[in-house]
Amino acid sequence: MTLSVRNVAVAAALSAALCTALTGCGGGSGSSAAGSGAGHQAARMGTPGASVPPSAAASAGAPQAAGSAAAAAPPPAKAPTLAPGPNGLTPVFERAKQQSDKTVALTFDADMTSDQGQRAADGEHFDNPQLISTLRTLKVPSTVFMTGRWAEEYPDQAKAIGTDPNFEIANHSYSHHAFTSPCYGLPALDAAAARADVDRAFAAFRTAGAVNTVPYFRFPGGCYDDQALRAISTAKVTAVQWDVVSGDAFAKDPDAVAEQVLTGVKPGSVVVMHCTRSAAPVTEEAIHKIVPELRKRGYRFVKVSELIGK
Repeated sequence: MTLSVRNVAVAAALSAALCTALTGCGGGSGSSAAGSGAGHQAARMGTPGASVPPSAAASAGAPQAAGSAAAAAPPPAKAPTLAPGPNGLTPVFERAKQQSDKTVALTFDADMTSDQGQRAADGEHFDNPQLISTLRTLKVPSTVFMTGRWAEEYPDQAKAIGTDPNFEIANHSYSHHAFTSPCYGLPALDAAAARADVDRAFAAFRTAGAVNTVPYFRFPGGCYDDQALRAISTAKVTAVQWDVVSGDAFAKDPDAVAEQVLTGVKPGSVVVMHCTRSAAPVTEEAIHKIVPELRKRGYRFVKVSELIGK
């Protein structure tokens, strides 16, 4: 487990550039989460830049037919997790320990808050089937951090992603509400509600028919502190952050997104991106630039489970 200290100045700059736009991803104009005192350091934000950690899908037409290879794939082997942190806190992973192997994990947050159903009914697209199709075409193993509410809104896509051996589905909460506050204006959950929210998301994946789920969790907004890590400790998950921020949230220039990723990637990196058309409209186009260039540089794409297993 790597818990290296981020350059706070860079994090603040990235955060300022994007936090005002976070409503489309379930956030708002609120500040990033930060605890007070030792052991409650600044939280790591999912859409803008990362700060200091705490102490110590395809559409319904995608390959999901009964006779398809994806649907017939056997359940995956048990995914590796990290040992609990100090005092039993949920462990946090952000980059592979083995950093000589040129592997990189592209991760995609499928964000949808519990109160955005009407926006979806009115035509807002929180999904991005073309992105999932492109990842399939380019043969890029990926980890999708999905909210339970997203799985309920797009059950066919959740099943298609969750039965395709190219992907694994990880937990991004059910409601996309904050597990600590402040966090971009997201409504905050207390400890009991936070723990139940994790379970509810896994239940939504099962209901949708997803098989390839892993015991990993990404905090909404990337915001967490020791209290949040304690609240979900009984869920037996590993919290997964990142070391490369793509900057794809509300970006309009795919070249800029690609450049930010290509500049930041190192062996063992975890890249945070988004799988929501309304919130990240140029991600799929950026992938067409990112993937061939990283392969040219000798990188191999893996799921988060492979990085954690190193």
